[in-house]
Amino acid sequence: MDNIALITGASSGFGEATARKLVSKGWQLVLVARRIERLKSLQNELGDLVLDCIELDVCDRDAVKLALSPWNGKITLLVNNAGLAVGLDPAWDADLDDWDRMVDTNIKGLTYVTRAVLSGMVENKRGHVINLGSIAGSYNYPGGNCYGATKAFVERFSTNLRADLHGSKVRVTNIEPGFSYTEFSKVRFKGDDEKAEALYDNATPLSAEDIAESIVWCASLPEHVNINRLEIMPTCQSFGALPISRDAGA
Repeated sequence: MDNIALITGASSGFGEATARKLVSKGWQLVLVARRIERLKSLQNELGDLVLDCIELDVCDRDAVKLALSPWNGKITLLVNNAGLAVGLDPAWDADLDDWDRMVDTNIKGLTYVTRAVLSGMVENKRGHVINLGSIAGSYNYPGGNCYGATKAFVERFSTNLRADLHGSKVRVTNIEPGFSYTEFSKVRFKGDDEKAEALYDNATPLSAEDIAESIVWCASLPEHVNINRLEIMPTCQSFGALPISRDAGA
């Protein structure tokens, strides 16, 4: 069977970098994103190893099923990269539309895509699901409320998939990046480039290529080796002290 990878959110960031890295290793690709013009541009760059570009909103369950069912049984690697953070307000001020968007994309979209191609992997007794989680699923921070919760779901979903897939020879990995330089912050701050760029002042974050390298490494290991969880931070990031409120009434 050919090595064919399906990458969601392939139009930028980790997804785009992973597409380039996999092509360099001889993988064939099916690229999925909402921005079809970017996918077509990437296809033109990468050539014939890109088998298909699919304009798709992963939040649309029926559309996901329709678009991906022809590929069920052909995909050997699924990279569930589509995801986002929107807003950084405290929970009592957060926009519920932002919360819905994160739940719809990071949780529902990931499960819809996984369900669409997983049965084929089980039938073939071969495949690998790599989910893009986040350190936010393990470590709390102010304003991370719903986003962190969605990434905690990704971690739990990944390990529960492993339990369901026991004996199937299908692998599951959760990649958990920390501080990274992609469009992530621009999306979180709703297009405020100045605010997004300020986060990276005098720091060296992870690059999209760093995470792509990690994804491809996990996928390239022998089939009897499963990396359950891979947490990655840049050297400039570490762990903060747990805060204590000194207000006597708190």
